[in-house]
Parts: sequence; C-alpha cells; structure tokens
Amino acid sequence: MDINEKVESVLTEIRPFLQRDGGDISLLSILDGVVTVIFTGFCSTCNKSNMTLTSIEAIVMEKIPEIKKVVEA
Repeated sequence: MDINEKVESVLTEIRPFLQRDGGDISLLSILDGVVTVIFTGFCSTCNKSNMTLTSIEAIVMEKIPEIKKVVEA
C-alpha cells in the first residue's frame, strides 16, 4: 500500500464522524510528509475546525509514522 492509500484509509475511518455532523474531508495532496486536506460541508465553516484538524493530524501521524503534519488547504 502506498502512502496515498494509507492516508485515504485513515481518512475513511475518520470520515463517518465528520459526516455525522454534516461535514466531510478530502485528501488534496501529500508532499514531503505533509498531508493537505480540504474540509467540506459544515466542517468548512465550523469554528472548531482547527481542533478537528489537530485531532485528525494526531490520528494520521499515529497510524502513519512517515507523516509529519496535516494541514488544511
């Protein structure tokens, strides 16, 4: 499994929690260990999206050690 597949797999695990609240997340790119994502739906305007991103980053980095950071586009 390549790095994109690994990240997509983790996002697939996280996605239902975001969708339950009317949001979603999509992978935009991975470059030099930095994952760039896009929030959509309610997540794109939520005032707690920074906290959500921090949680997602922790999960992704725990499951995929070669990832250094997760950022929002």
